[in-house]
Amino acid sequence: MTRGVVLTLAAVLFLGGLVTGVKLLTASADTATQAPTCEDRTVKQGDNLTSNLVTVNVFNASRRAGLANRVTINLQRNGFLGGQIGNNTSATKPSRVAILTDDRNDPRVKLVAAQFRDKVSYEKPDITVDSGVTVIVGDDYSGLQKKAMSKIAAGETVTMCVPAVQLP
Repeated sequence: MTRGVVLTLAAVLFLGGLVTGVKLLTASADTATQAPTCEDRTVKQGDNLTSNLVTVNVFNASRRAGLANRVTINLQRNGFLGGQIGNNTSATKPSRVAILTDDRNDPRVKLVAAQFRDKVSYEKPDITVDSGVTVIVGDDYSGLQKKAMSKIAAGETVTMCVPAVQLP
């Protein structure tokens, strides 16, 4: 090809990109209504509450980097839904494991507590999370049970918001 043909093709390609870029830059935003991100599920008293309905938020109060993430991954292997993960901002600083809750008898709390090898302490919530059970792990955290239960009979009726998967 000659130099003139190459320059002409390059100019056409440049102008096509310029026109497309201007169209994208000035296009209006797609403001379609978003579908709900979760749907309510109710487990009645006496029915089985399974781990795949429970979201667990894990916060790290230890000096071990990435501990909250590792605990979340292990809980997900047991069927739980992963929630928020991060460093602890609560005043609660457990040596092993603490669950922030106002209701120790909530079946979700009981099911999550049964996952840990360590004795779990229960503290009043002093941080806000969207939903789920909030766990704080400390320096002496020793891991999850080898064969932890994945369901529990609900001692009371509970409703939780389970993430909804949108299919195309």
